[in-house]
Amino acid sequence: MISTKTPRQDKKQSVKHLRTTDARAVVQLATAATHNVTRIVEGVHQSIWSTLGAPAGKTKEQTRGVTGFVFKSIHGITQLLGTAADQALTRIESLLPTDVIEAANSPQREAVLAALNGVMGDRLEESKNPFATQMALHYQGEILDAHSMTKITSHSSKVVVLIHGLCMNDLQWTTLYSDALTAHGYTPIFLRYNTGLHISQNGALLSQQLETLVQNWPVTLSDLTLLTHSLGGLVSRSAVAQAQHQNSNWTHALKRLIFLGTPHHGAPLERAGSWVDVVLGATPYSAPFKKLGQLRSAGITDLRYGFLTEQDWQGHDRFRRRPDRRTPTPLPIGVACYAIAASMASKRSPLADRLIGDGLVPLKSALGQHDDKALDLNIPKSHQQILYKTNHMALLNSPEVMQILLQWMNTARE
Repeated sequence: MISTKTPRQDKKQSVKHLRTTDARAVVQLATAATHNVTRIVEGVHQSIWSTLGAPAGKTKEQTRGVTGFVFKSIHGITQLLGTAADQALTRIESLLPTDVIEAANSPQREAVLAALNGVMGDRLEESKNPFATQMALHYQGEILDAHSMTKITSHSSKVVVLIHGLCMNDLQWTTLYSDALTAHGYTPIFLRYNTGLHISQNGALLSQQLETLVQNWPVTLSDLTLLTHSLGGLVSRSAVAQAQHQNSNWTHALKRLIFLGTPHHGAPLERAGSWVDVVLGATPYSAPFKKLGQLRSAGITDLRYGFLTEQDWQGHDRFRRRPDRRTPTPLPIGVACYAIAASMASKRSPLADRLIGDGLVPLKSALGQHDDKALDLNIPKSHQQILYKTNHMALLNSPEVMQILLQWMNTARE
């Protein structure tokens, strides 16, 4: 089990599981849930009526006549009550002291919010729900922005940005890595972000954060490393690709990209999820329940093949199965790229590599290997490492991984 203890959290600041904005956030979620359940019920209702020859409403999933009026009324009343409650709670929040509203969250709360954002973070962001996580760099438990960087006492020109994976947050990196990096002269900085957004959207936001970091760091930042886990590796690759296209300055400081269990070519679980959509849509009676499978976030559906660019998903139904036609995005030239993959098996075999991997990511995907030469990342063998009898989450708390990282980083500086 991964420890959530971290010295980065300020112990003097009040910490709590609940916040004053939670009531408003829950009301918004309840309103959305009521709408979605009502749509499913109406869809099943109309599917049954359709078999008897009854016409549909404006869409094939909507009813008409008295039944349609009832469902429309439910939606209207739900929206009215939800809006009224949201406005009332917003006024109450405006009367509360700032220190009460902004009290630090407990690690347990942050873990729950991270999971919620991973599953439906795009919808939280779209509805401006208070539960939506805003991307930010964190240093010693505090948000790091252009103003706070001027107050940093560390004058190291070597910075490592640690980027977490899907449904996770920065507090779930154990102190093993930050302590070791600090001891070797690096300043560890942690990224927290909404993993439910499209990878390309998070990539653009990350590029902006890193540009601010490089421009405002107390000394010239000459050695920047991105240490990434799982989805974080795809977000980093997207950020680099977009930054290079825009000629951003921060890429000049980037020396290393290190991937821990990154699904460069997608994850089977998301592809299985899309099959569920197909199966549920096979009959008119089960088709309305496809909406349950379609609650999963854009960040999750991007993991089907590892979409890095806006062109990969824009203009497409992300819940519809289609071949892998993503834009080839090679690793950046002049940046040392490394990959650590894990396998729950005791040794390599075609079956274990493809079906088992680290429990979430197949071995070839984690190593960036692909049969299509345009998609193969061509990571040098000397920059690859496989850990056996190791699962996906164990990569966040592994002394063996830390030793490999330090060896790579020290060799690159020689």
